[in-house]
Amino acid sequence: MARVVITGGAGFIGSHLCESFLDRGHEVMCVDNFLTGSRENVSPFSSHSRFSFIDHNVTRFINVDGPVDMVLHFASPASPVDYLELPIPTLKVGSLGTHNALGLAKAKNALFFLASTSEVYGDPLVKPQREDYWGNVNPVGPRGVYDEAKRFAEAMTMAYHRYHGLNTRIVRIFNTYGPRMRMKDGRVVPNFITQALTGEGLTVYGEGKQTRSFLYIDDLVRGIHRLLECDYHLPMNLGNPHEITVLEFAKKILELTGSKSPIVYKPLPQDDPQVRQPDISKARELLGWEPEVLLEAGLTKTIQYFSQRLLG
Repeated sequence: MARVVITGGAGFIGSHLCESFLDRGHEVMCVDNFLTGSRENVSPFSSHSRFSFIDHNVTRFINVDGPVDMVLHFASPASPVDYLELPIPTLKVGSLGTHNALGLAKAKNALFFLASTSEVYGDPLVKPQREDYWGNVNPVGPRGVYDEAKRFAEAMTMAYHRYHGLNTRIVRIFNTYGPRMRMKDGRVVPNFITQALTGEGLTVYGEGKQTRSFLYIDDLVRGIHRLLECDYHLPMNLGNPHEITVLEFAKKILELTGSKSPIVYKPLPQDDPQVRQPDISKARELLGWEPEVLLEAGLTKTIQYFSQRLLG
């Protein structure tokens, strides 16, 4: 049994990780301050004997009693709505929060796992995006607070690995969706599903020709566990290489929900990525991993979750 600290454990991805580690027989310490996370996400296992919750802002020193085997750093606002409203906390959790989480891992001689993002590639000029692509990021644009926070977090993690010999992993997560996403999250999946279920117009920016690739949460969690077991320290993409345009995706949501909502077009936000497609060759080769959940199956489960939330 491992003792695992998960920062941002009450968030969408973090809560699924808490659950999966508990299911595997480990002890989980969830650290969150509910800036964007939710008590509801961890309530199903809050009374579990191997689960504990620490209400804490990770931009301050992190103290955990006793031994720790793994520190998974998933704390951060992660949707454009959040990091545009919370630019300074986003920068602080990526810098100070990462430093504190790394410090905890170093003090406990624990493995450190960083949740990075496909946003480190910015609005990429190449596709698909391989891990050795340095990206096309506007550091002073409105999205720069998130992009650069994650790029700094990767640099800090690699510095701790090279200088202190810390055992580290870095995952670059591409668009992931599933139950426990917030209805007003601001990302395309909860936006479209909520709008379709409530009869509102589905908001498509620009002409909807920009592409995204969607990974179901179960596939991501499976990939994270495999990466934890792999002795590989450079960043690794986990995502779905199958591309779909935002407009095609909107039509898919309308089809699956049976909604009569119209599609409403709005101006493209600044620095909105036009392509987002991971190269997962490294994950296939080193982890034997690739997505298994088909888009329609994952969306059906996610729509059911949002329907239940709307019903109250």
